[in-house]
Amino acid sequence: MVLSSSMILSNSPFASPSLPTSTSAKLETFSLNYDGIIRIRGFTASSVTPRNRKLSTCSASRDGNASVETDAPFPADYSELLEQAKVAVNLAMKDNRQLMEIEFPTAGLGSVPGDGEGGIEMTESMQLIREFCDRFIIPEKVTRTRIFFPEANEVDFARQSVFSGSSLKLDYLTKPSFFEDFGFVEKVKMSDRVKTEDELFLVAYPYFNVNEILVVEELYKEAVLNTERKLIIFNGELDRIRSGYYPPFFYPKLGALTKTFLPMMETVYYIHNFKGRNGGTLFRCYPGPWKVLRRVGPRKYVCLHEQNSMPSLKEVALEILPSA
Repeated sequence: MVLSSSMILSNSPFASPSLPTSTSAKLETFSLNYDGIIRIRGFTASSVTPRNRKLSTCSASRDGNASVETDAPFPADYSELLEQAKVAVNLAMKDNRQLMEIEFPTAGLGSVPGDGEGGIEMTESMQLIREFCDRFIIPEKVTRTRIFFPEANEVDFARQSVFSGSSLKLDYLTKPSFFEDFGFVEKVKMSDRVKTEDELFLVAYPYFNVNEILVVEELYKEAVLNTERKLIIFNGELDRIRSGYYPPFFYPKLGALTKTFLPMMETVYYIHNFKGRNGGTLFRCYPGPWKVLRRVGPRKYVCLHEQNSMPSLKEVALEILPSA
């Protein structure tokens, strides 16, 4: 896959505008052939298909003074999506947002959670993270950017495949332990992983194990809060926590995140699809409003509802879409 080149804004440090069935699955090989087979965390999948390139309509000026189209349309493809996400993150950083979320489906822009197999979705996310970084991070900031993957084995896979030859710092949240088959992993102390020169942390899909997002919270508290650093969670499936997928009685620490960690977060780019007779899409591109869309034709959507705050998925599915 051809990766896009970076763009630079003069007033910004960065370029401007279902759980798998078993938590004991492991990375079995690190080989990746773009015309062959990928095997990741015990799953086998066809390699990532190159996507068509199309420039986004969401853009920013090089001098930072011209107007920016903030009411972005629903993207036509992943290239446009990444361009919109890049602009959204830059605008959020200018507004001093430190903790940000990017969330969208990787099995297709119209897909829903579960449409793609877990291992394939992680591989897709890894590829898209690399493309996002190539667009977003200017060369002089590459070595000051640290990407955290869920576990140490995932870092090895990334270095030998998608991130081969990259100067980006690759790190991990957890590492396998002797008791991994029983759902236990060895916790990594975040303060020991961070270096003084780090400016941006990007956390890749921290949802494979419930401990991963707890380590992300630790990273935020120990290395981002009360500093100039920024943290972006990329496809963390945080809706599972927001919606109560993990019962607070059994997962009290995860439940506490809805009161302590998640309220601090700005969801800068978001796509969630709803299928069925009353299907639709919840979409947001910072700093624009939250929109509930419905597809009415090829690359054509109508807005059924919009609001400034994020509605719950239950509200969209049971109230907004049926009444539209």
